[in-house]
Amino acid sequence: MTFRPLFWPTIFTIPAIICLMALGGWQLSRLEEKTELIAKFEQRTKSPAISINQLPSQVDKIEFQRIGVTGKFLHQSEIYLTGRTYEGNAGFHVVTPFVTSNKTILINRGWVSEAYREPSTRPFSLTKGEIYIEGILRQPGKKGFFVPENEPKQGFWFTLKPDEIARHLKQDEIEQDFYIDIIRTGEVITLPIAAEVNIDIRNSHFNYALTWFGLAIALIGVYFAFHHQNGRIHFFSKSSSD
Repeated sequence: MTFRPLFWPTIFTIPAIICLMALGGWQLSRLEEKTELIAKFEQRTKSPAISINQLPSQVDKIEFQRIGVTGKFLHQSEIYLTGRTYEGNAGFHVVTPFVTSNKTILINRGWVSEAYREPSTRPFSLTKGEIYIEGILRQPGKKGFFVPENEPKQGFWFTLKPDEIARHLKQDEIEQDFYIDIIRTGEVITLPIAAEVNIDIRNSHFNYALTWFGLAIALIGVYFAFHHQNGRIHFFSKSSSD
């Protein structure tokens, strides 16, 4: 085979291939990191609940940790996250301040339909007195690109941001570094319907890696096909005679 590469196509193609392969390799490293992260989160959700007094100073390092707290709900201060669904049905998540011995924590109690949004429609859910609950520690929500801003005065909450809720309720003692999602521990379903443990973290890095590597292979194919069409590649075989 003889190959006479053209200067400019080669100058542009080789760096492009190197970049595409590098991007594919980077996505594979991100895949490994994300897989380890998901495994760590799943381990935390299945581990025994820790108490509020065992929390480290940097709670962002233990997100999804199962946690148990004792206190009482301030049902009069409920707020409702709009646009939540349960099995395809639209509704709200009920978020209620929970007073413990040393702090007040926002608790996402779970889903209710429009018919049960008002506390008066579900008096059975307004637990009184001191109780013990277990849930998953979560960091403050981050607004998505297409998600509207919270409108506290109109009662529209789209993202669970403890600092905004604390200002709206005028309760500065509310913990602003995290909140707790109550989790469903049995088969009996009651309102509000608590969430099941489901670590839903997007992990598409393998597909991204395949895309970058695929583009690199396609570019190599185009490069050699171009040279072949321009007569820059010749294949031949040696023959021998007696």
